[in-house]
Amino acid sequence: MKLVIAVVQDDDVDDLVEKLVKEKISSTKLASTGGFLRQGNTTLMIGVEKDRVDSVILLIKDICKSRKRVVTTPIPPTGSAGVFIPYPIDITVGGATIFVVDIDRFEKI
Repeated sequence: MKLVIAVVQDDDVDDLVEKLVKEKISSTKLASTGGFLRQGNTTLMIGVEKDRVDSVILLIKDICKSRKRVVTTPIPPTGSAGVFIPYPIDITVGGATIFVVDIDRFEKI
């Protein structure tokens, strides 16, 4: 058995969970926050048999697409007393970060 841990953007999670349910793949949904943009995302923990890992990853790739977004630059953490003028920058958001780990033991109580 394997544990697929997928960190996905909140915009994609509902479609992904719906598709997982249709495929009879259970998951646990955890709210999380990204470190760079400090925006919400969702971490899904998906337990599957080893032979289904590739199909789960393909599902995630199909739904969680990256896209461009314009954000304003964050205030610098230096604490300088100088004048700071935020400006817009283009960044890529979305997609998914996926980890696959071995499970030594699984119990459903």
